[in-house]
Amino acid sequence: MIEYKHSTDMLVNKAREKGIVIPGFNIPYLPMMEPVMRALHDTDTFGMIMVARLEWIKFKSGSMKSIRDEYEKLKDRRFTRLHLDHVPVIDEDNLHTNFERIIAEAIDLGYDSVMIDGSRLSLADNIEATRKIALLAHNAGIPIEAELGAVMGHESGPLPPYEELFASGKGFTSPEEAKRFVEETQTDWLSVAIGNIHGAISAVTRTEKKIEARLAIPHLKLINESVNIPLVLHGGTGIAKEYLMQSFKQGIAKINIATAIRQPYEKLMNDSVSTAQEAVYREMLDLINNQLEIAGSANRIF
Repeated sequence: MIEYKHSTDMLVNKAREKGIVIPGFNIPYLPMMEPVMRALHDTDTFGMIMVARLEWIKFKSGSMKSIRDEYEKLKDRRFTRLHLDHVPVIDEDNLHTNFERIIAEAIDLGYDSVMIDGSRLSLADNIEATRKIALLAHNAGIPIEAELGAVMGHESGPLPPYEELFASGKGFTSPEEAKRFVEETQTDWLSVAIGNIHGAISAVTRTEKKIEARLAIPHLKLINESVNIPLVLHGGTGIAKEYLMQSFKQGIAKINIATAIRQPYEKLMNDSVSTAQEAVYREMLDLINNQLEIAGSANRIF
């Protein structure tokens, strides 16, 4: 039997070299994990199972340990790794978090990779916080993801008009700052802001259709050339396929998907968990086969 012990960082770098993408799926409700992992298995596709801090605070994933325990029951290392998504230094409510303790706990629990989000800090403070977590993660032998720029959508209150945001480039990741950031922090992967936005998480707006975002591909190309490490696209739901396909050729090696699978689950979960799970499974098949065109990727990156 083949042992699938390849490091997560090696797999993400291989995806980048081949111009394909590894999707990461957020799990805000524990029963969602089974259909996500079943779809990855059934399509021979590699992906990440993820949980972010906001998903155990504002949704019902439980805790990092709950997600880890459920993952251990279902995992198949040929198709998945476990990733700790957004742990902000300052969260969406502008509150400081105990980010070091949270990330240290995830490492102790056996997460395969972790993310620190210092994007609400100054550049210097983001570098300092990220460098600290990079050292912690690398000492444990796992990769770290960080964010530079402002991928909006999680903040309280309405966003400015999207077209205004895109035209102004407000919050876009600076290629020059990205080069400095990567060199000084030694982050393994970089989440970038290039027009992508997160799905809304407030109870009032989380059921609404997500804004159809675009990607500034020429800007992404500049970032890719300046840092030469795998780039990550957050807010992957609702972006036109033509932009996604171009982005995978310009360094995007990981894409985060949450809203696309959360909303079908939430729509049905109070009637029947099993029916809600099947809705997630069907959406997963469409994402893998049609929207991302990555069915069979497990064979290409191992």
